Amino acid sequence: MNSIPSYKVKFRVESLNEMVYTIIPHFEKYSLATQKLADYLLFKDVVKMMINKEHLNKKGLNKIVSIKAVVNKGLNPELQMDFPDITPVFRPLVEKKRIPNVEWIAGFTSGEGCFKIGLVKRANRKIDQAYIAFQITQHSRDEQLLKSFIDFFGCGILEPSYRGPAVNFAVYKFSDNYAKIIPFFKEHNILGVKSEDFKDWCEAAEIIKTKKHLTEQGIHQIISLKSGMNTGRSV
Repeated sequence: MNSIPSYKVKFRVESLNEMVYTIIPHFEKYSLATQKLADYLLFKDVVKMMINKEHLNKKGLNKIVSIKAVVNKGLNPELQMDFPDITPVFRPLVEKKRIPNVEWIAGFTSGEGCFKIGLVKRANRKIDQAYIAFQITQHSRDEQLLKSFIDFFGCGILEPSYRGPAVNFAVYKFSDNYAKIIPFFKEHNILGVKSEDFKDWCEAAEIIKTKKHLTEQGIHQIISLKSGMNTGRSV
């Protein structure tokens, strides 16, 4: 049976009324914990300006562009050419943000976490070494928040990421993943397709726990699980 290729979807809200009466009230009640809070605060300022029709005059439009210059990825090349004299506004600095609660961890991991199965080839051995790892990657400006994950879980390390100016919270030690990470996410459920990755990851953990990964059959099971997880998973 042919697999269906995976694709990305987006949830978008563009109505100004829905921003005012739904989106902003939600994030006022449930505050963001990363530096994305600064993006939200600036976004809220722009919504207020649009309510007051300020975006319909040149001064207001220039101010909105100066805000956009420091939000998310900033101005694209076309806007930089159209507004060459724009001075970016000061971006708020979010300090001393910590993990709000356990359910936030589950939700954050559903979007930002990664359950990995690794295979290491060893010389003069017929069977690869297998391991599991749990990882969350964020921009380096959220390094302090990721450090708090070490205290929260009582394990893990902080390491530079190969993906640009970013850092990883990573748990490589098998006993920590098995005794701390797995029980936590079995109690506080992962949502979305990542829940399937977690399920496969747990299955690989059981294979390693029982030493079956040291057999040819066991290592093939792990290879099969790995190949169907994360970016390898089809819909």
